[in-house]
Amino acid sequence: MCLAVLALHALPDIPVLIAANRDEFHQRPTLPAAQWPDAPEVYAGRDGLAGGSWMGATTGGRYALVTNFREPGKTIADAPSRGALVEDYLRDNASPADYLARIHAVGQAYNGFNLIVGDADEAWYLSNRDGGPRALAPGVYALSNHLLDTPWPKLARTKAAFEAVLRGGPQPDLPALMAALADRDPADDADLPATGLPLDRERLLSSPFIVSPNYGTRSSSVLTLRGDGAGRLDERRFAPDGSVSGESLLTFSWHTPRATLR
Repeated sequence: MCLAVLALHALPDIPVLIAANRDEFHQRPTLPAAQWPDAPEVYAGRDGLAGGSWMGATTGGRYALVTNFREPGKTIADAPSRGALVEDYLRDNASPADYLARIHAVGQAYNGFNLIVGDADEAWYLSNRDGGPRALAPGVYALSNHLLDTPWPKLARTKAAFEAVLRGGPQPDLPALMAALADRDPADDADLPATGLPLDRERLLSSPFIVSPNYGTRSSSVLTLRGDGAGRLDERRFAPDGSVSGESLLTFSWHTPRATLR
């Protein structure tokens, strides 16, 4: 996952709404979003190489997403999979705060990450390139490959488009959210972040939706958890040329005894 915008306890009767793009090398094997056969409470895409996930939810109302932290030259070759951070939370029963406290204690063993975990009551954020876990107040947040709400051009543009969709009515417009994620316009050179990559690579990665033969946006997803217990995960997958290669629509019921819906 390389770009996500989240409305957390910010919409009437929708505790959780997330729109996100997953960027990855096209050769990396990936399983489409589905109900997991070995963990039927989990609805998520799955990494076919390491087995984890980048975003998912459960019938218990738990959800999680992870993004990489861009820092060229600081890779730990034998680090554990960051996708396991999502999978382990979805399979776990710990509260969001307790789970992130556990991960914070071992976080430096991983390559750089941003992790958001939550349920119908609360959401928490942790980066192993920042301080400790922190609770997220109700609101709209955006995350890419730096710290939460770092105003990179792609993130600011997608967050603005997401907020415009939310202002359009009480029910989020799925096609409009997917259109916001499909923005292929790069940022102006003067606005590019300086992350240590060559200029041509910074340009490529500066658009919300990335198209290139080897690396790009593999999928766009919208996760919705409604206050009436209806859950939905929409996933649209893409080929290296940016054309649609497949779609999934997953619906499920969720509940949690701790839920206090806002």
